[in-house]
Amino acid sequence: MLLQVFYSIRSERQLMERMEFDLLFRWFVGLGVDDPAWDHSSFSKNRNRLLEGEIAAKFLAAVVAQPKVKRLLSSDHFSVDGTLLEAWASLKSFRRKAGGDNDKDGPGRNAERSFHKEKRSNETHRSTTDPEARLYKKGDGQPAKLCYLGHALMENRHGLVVGGGATLATGTAEREAALALVDGTRRSERRITLGADKAYDVMEFIGDLRGRSVTPHIAINGHRTKTGKRRRTAIDRRTLRHAGYEVSQRCRRRIEEVFGWIKSSAGLAKVKLRGRSRVDAAFTMALAAYNLIRLPKLLSVPT
Repeated sequence: MLLQVFYSIRSERQLMERMEFDLLFRWFVGLGVDDPAWDHSSFSKNRNRLLEGEIAAKFLAAVVAQPKVKRLLSSDHFSVDGTLLEAWASLKSFRRKAGGDNDKDGPGRNAERSFHKEKRSNETHRSTTDPEARLYKKGDGQPAKLCYLGHALMENRHGLVVGGGATLATGTAEREAALALVDGTRRSERRITLGADKAYDVMEFIGDLRGRSVTPHIAINGHRTKTGKRRRTAIDRRTLRHAGYEVSQRCRRRIEEVFGWIKSSAGLAKVKLRGRSRVDAAFTMALAAYNLIRLPKLLSVPT
């Protein structure tokens, strides 16, 4: 799985083809020069065991728990964000849960799908290919896609990921995942800061952070409503007056580097697995791989 992420290999079949002739791959997995490579179906059979054991999450935790790595991590300042992971399902598969879609008969499985004058929502429709995928759009003017949401918690000193996962794409998923990541990562009750973009500027979320002794360094969402009034922000002046707020706002943008690498190099711009648990495992493994890509250069610098 790490080789697939490191070298942008799209499938297990291609991975096994590469394993036949690449000595680096053979050395990495412990195969001799003359040993036969595994069949690609072995991955499908063993993936369920990896999911049941939550191996991806444990692997990410083991990477950041290494003594040499822990010295690089900040224990006080963090950033959180979410990104869209396009599901392995077509919009044509987004059908009414109760049935009754009136489409013209067409040749083959990939017949034309008519959405004219049809209102679609996650309450009334569901993908027949990936039922857990949700129709979601990131912002105004953006196209709606069947997708999941990936979340990452980053420490601000060196930009390493200390927690993450994938969830269903809902309007509150980013904030709910942020609270879960903070609760699962903290090891003491000492006050920490959490940087995030303006999507997290919600009164209830800010209150939940303060109740956890977390200082919310959240970007202000000051857009104007349809009536022309500026939206009321949940960030007060006692937070804005500190110099650390500006520092957190600069550092939190580095989390986009994590998502950019995962989508471009790790190939998760559109996931090739179906089901939230499988997407979560692939995304978490990619977060661990990102740390491993960064660590050699960070560890080579004398402290």
